[in-house]
Amino acid sequence: MAAGSIRVTMEVGADGVALITIANPPVNALHPIIIAGLKDKYAEAMRRDDVKAIVLTGAGGKFCGGFDINVFTKVHQTGDVSLMPDVSVELVSNMMEEGKKPSVAAIQGLALGGGLELTMGCHARISTPEAQLGLPELTLGIIPGFGGTQRLPRLVGLPKAIEMMLQSKFIAAKEGKERGLIDALCSPNELIKTSRLWALEIANCRKPWMRSLGRTDRLASLSEARAVLNAARQQAMKVSPNMPQHQACLDVMEEGILYGGQAGVLKEARVFKELVVAPTSKALVHVFFAQRSTTKVPGVTDVQLKPRPIRKVAVIGGGLMGSGIATSLLVSNISVVLKEVNPQFLQRGEKMIAGNLEGLIKKGSLTKDRMHKAMSLFKGALDYSDFKDVDMVIEAVIEKIPLKQSIFSDIEKICPKHCILATNTSTIDLNVVGEKTNSQDRIIGAHFFSPAHIMPLLEIVRTEKTSPQAILDLITVGKIIKKVPVVVGNCTGFAVNRTFFPYTQASHLLVSLGIDVFRIDRVISSFGMPMGPFQLQDVAGYGVALAVKDIYADAFGERNLGSNLVGLMVKDGRQGKVNAKGYYIYEKGAKPKPDPSVKHVIEEYRKQANTMPGGKPVTLMDQDILEMIFFPVVNEACRVMDENVVIRASDLDIASVLGMGFPKYRGGLVFWADTVGAPYIHSKLSKWAEMYGPFFKPSSYLEQRAKSGVPLSAPGTSQQGSARSRM
Repeated sequence: MAAGSIRVTMEVGADGVALITIANPPVNALHPIIIAGLKDKYAEAMRRDDVKAIVLTGAGGKFCGGFDINVFTKVHQTGDVSLMPDVSVELVSNMMEEGKKPSVAAIQGLALGGGLELTMGCHARISTPEAQLGLPELTLGIIPGFGGTQRLPRLVGLPKAIEMMLQSKFIAAKEGKERGLIDALCSPNELIKTSRLWALEIANCRKPWMRSLGRTDRLASLSEARAVLNAARQQAMKVSPNMPQHQACLDVMEEGILYGGQAGVLKEARVFKELVVAPTSKALVHVFFAQRSTTKVPGVTDVQLKPRPIRKVAVIGGGLMGSGIATSLLVSNISVVLKEVNPQFLQRGEKMIAGNLEGLIKKGSLTKDRMHKAMSLFKGALDYSDFKDVDMVIEAVIEKIPLKQSIFSDIEKICPKHCILATNTSTIDLNVVGEKTNSQDRIIGAHFFSPAHIMPLLEIVRTEKTSPQAILDLITVGKIIKKVPVVVGNCTGFAVNRTFFPYTQASHLLVSLGIDVFRIDRVISSFGMPMGPFQLQDVAGYGVALAVKDIYADAFGERNLGSNLVGLMVKDGRQGKVNAKGYYIYEKGAKPKPDPSVKHVIEEYRKQANTMPGGKPVTLMDQDILEMIFFPVVNEACRVMDENVVIRASDLDIASVLGMGFPKYRGGLVFWADTVGAPYIHSKLSKWAEMYGPFFKPSSYLEQRAKSGVPLSAPGTSQQGSARSRM
């Protein structure tokens, strides 16, 4: 972005209103140049005798998307908090709110974060009805820092302000008007004119000169406010126990309620600066930028290729994955042909799609009209006759190599020459899937995660022969269907399942050593995973574990840990959540409960495994359990990076967060490992390798990084050929 396109302009009209405009495409983020410009223009407007009032707006149909997050990265790299300009007191409080001339915010498009905070420093807010308003700062590990924690409760009331801040919830300006955040609504064409008139009316004492920070009429009594804050604290501890910004935000709000808005603003500024350099903010800002870099693929997105339109997609297989994939496409206005082997399976697939859509309606993310539109784009098929004009095929049948090979051989003959031939396999080598075709340049992996219409990750797997065009087209489809695409290389398990194959295996090893199944799950959940490895196995179903067992054994050799625990569970009549009986008992409408009767299966497994030293259970701290499960995962991630299966370490961070539920506030798997340190991880794995065998043996990549002190996430000094993910 050229510095010349980042500017603040001021035009004074004959009516005596100064129109100050923020310009920093695409969302008018508050770059330090913008903040300096606002201070200059406000100072000038206050000095000039021909200026009676001020209207603040944004260029290009957007007010302001908030503070420029790139500045946070510079603060994190340097540790220098002084890089954060003083906006809250100097600009918003002193120059705008306490200024001797009234300010009116003219809002359209969006006013988020620092952008909304600027508007609350104005004396009135005029907006178009659909403009999005919100304070999403907590998603970056910080709190609103330009007075938002104080002014929002004074405008919309404490309960709504807490909801908007702690849940980072946006509201439309129409609701903002009902809540008291917006003073008037008007059309985009009338926005500036209406705002100018409003500003003059304030200046001429015909409308109230409202300073948000001084208001108390929307605040409840002290006892009511405390009750609301305490309830919010309890909820935050339950929902976000590892995120300090939630409690900090509530503390700062309470300060303002107890001691007045000005005291609240000063505490907010202090706490904001503490949180900006805290580990949670560093991790969440890393994830924010990492997610935006996954679609930058060398040799694909930087070579002037243009994506081709994908209007019609065929999905083969209407089971859980196929119906989920079809749902994602349909709600994004892409026509779908679902192919099944018989009418019963086809009917089941169509029912599952309808059920998925109904579920989205219940969650409020889909309207009935959009559901009907989606189903109008659906067609079922029992043969390939409708494949003659499809732009892409996604195969989602069971993991059987001969079946997949025959499907790809058939569709190659029927589909048009430009059609992308994709497989949703989670483990099978793509070269094997497509070896009986002559179209290797069109064969690509489109690995969705279950449930496919909800999980946000799309692993795009390429072989040495996959064309850049096919990759670009699938990246584009991924964006259209609101997935985060991560391009990876072709190997067993690809990036996510390969990196995390030791996760379940390590948990089985710990059980064989005498550690309680449910304690392991509690430790892993407390770390921040959505559930522990045993509950995850219940939910995923034991069929998956049994299907990949031999594939992993062949691919990973001595570092694969053979375990027959799942086989013993199946033998005991347990299938996990599918038959409501696994490690846990599943009852409708109730939380899963540990099943005490699983004890005899565990005892049989320990007896067969025979790994307890001297036949006695080992004694481990919770920290040991955590490390023995996650350090082997980090070790495999090192191999994945060393073999260039991913383009960059941060792609693996995003894949771990979105594909496996690794806690976002820890920055993703590799980012977290770097905070722990390669030397420590290496020393622990070396010790366990001596005690328990090659499953824990450190990789050469980890060993080199531990010795050199170079972070695991740092790019390698030399690429061994071209990256698999870049081929």
